[in-house]
Amino acid sequence: MESSHVAALQSKHAGLEAKLRDEMNRPAPDEGTIKQIKLKKLKIKEELEHI
Repeated sequence: MESSHVAALQSKHAGLEAKLRDEMNRPAPDEGTIKQIKLKKLKIKEELEHI
């Protein structure tokens, strides 16, 4: 159970990383979107540390 949960969180984190990279590579990146993505990544990272 835990390993599948960890894998799911890692997958979400990787997906958010890709979204962040895409947003930052846009000609006019949206700072609000970037902040939102970073916050989600941080929450996932914190959850992974507590498993």
